[in-house]
Amino acid sequence: MKLDDLLKQTGEWLKGIGPNSEMVMSSRIRLARNLAKYPFPHRADKKQLEDVLSDFEKAYKRIEYFKGALYLMIKDLNALDKQFLIERHLISREHIRHTEYKAVLISDREIISVMVNEEDHLRIQILQSGFNLQDTWQLANKIDEELDRYLDYAYSNELGFLTCCPTNVGTGLRASCMVQLPSLVITKQIKKVLYAITKLGLTARGLYGEGTEAYGNFFQISNQVTLGHSEEEIIDNLERIMRQIIEQENAARSSLLANQRPLFEDMIWRAYGTLKSAHIITSNEAINLLSHVRLGMDLGIIKDIDRNMLNELLIQIQPAHLQKLQGKQLSTHERDVTRAELIRSKFMR
Repeated sequence: MKLDDLLKQTGEWLKGIGPNSEMVMSSRIRLARNLAKYPFPHRADKKQLEDVLSDFEKAYKRIEYFKGALYLMIKDLNALDKQFLIERHLISREHIRHTEYKAVLISDREIISVMVNEEDHLRIQILQSGFNLQDTWQLANKIDEELDRYLDYAYSNELGFLTCCPTNVGTGLRASCMVQLPSLVITKQIKKVLYAITKLGLTARGLYGEGTEAYGNFFQISNQVTLGHSEEEIIDNLERIMRQIIEQENAARSSLLANQRPLFEDMIWRAYGTLKSAHIITSNEAINLLSHVRLGMDLGIIKDIDRNMLNELLIQIQPAHLQKLQGKQLSTHERDVTRAELIRSKFMR
């Protein structure tokens, strides 16, 4: 598999096939792991970072889950390819800084990815469609156990897994769901909901994680603390609160339909009309409008749109994806024109 092969396929998390996928786009489990015999990446020297890469490469080649996987050295990628991987949620923004001695391993369906020498030696990620935390955790646990057979993890009987950042010590687990909450945003209840979840040990981030905004009414809801809780407790807590958030979003949708249906439908159809006819559109505007159309489709207001197509568009309209689809660098204006052309072509089918 080559990097450009990813452009020809839909990542598993975008397929809209998991439980509650009309609202929860994806479930993610990320495990932070370090190798016992080396300092953390920010303290390791060049030889030690090379040895981490070598040890990991030997280990993953012995594991069936990684058969046919794509292994990339970050320093060998150009700026466009790095941004492309960020847009597909396969690497972090931190991973493209100081790229020497860093790598990423990507499974053939993009369910599994492993960043090597990011903040920790290994960042193991499982990303699946819909509200599917339990299955996602089970797969992450199996892969973690397989890697543990060949790599000696840094582990303390008292503290658990040792990580670079103290907030990850313990399980080293970050569980998250990407959820779309347009009705809570429209009814101005979202601040109250997000404030409440912080009191329950969770945090909310934007579409591309920490430090990003919640474009398109998409929020990543995740645990904040890993120490003092088991993996099952962390996941159960997130699942319980996510169910409550889903209930609140559904209640807000019902309220809008019952009390403000004309205005609600007008917003959705205006979004649909703009996407279908616009000749210049920015990525942020497009994401917000696609969010409204996705909501209209989920409520049965718009009937001739496929969720899978909308999910794919959320990625395809991003700057690096547009340029790779065109096979050339594009200016900001050219991207806005090309983005509109792509959206019109999809909506006309």
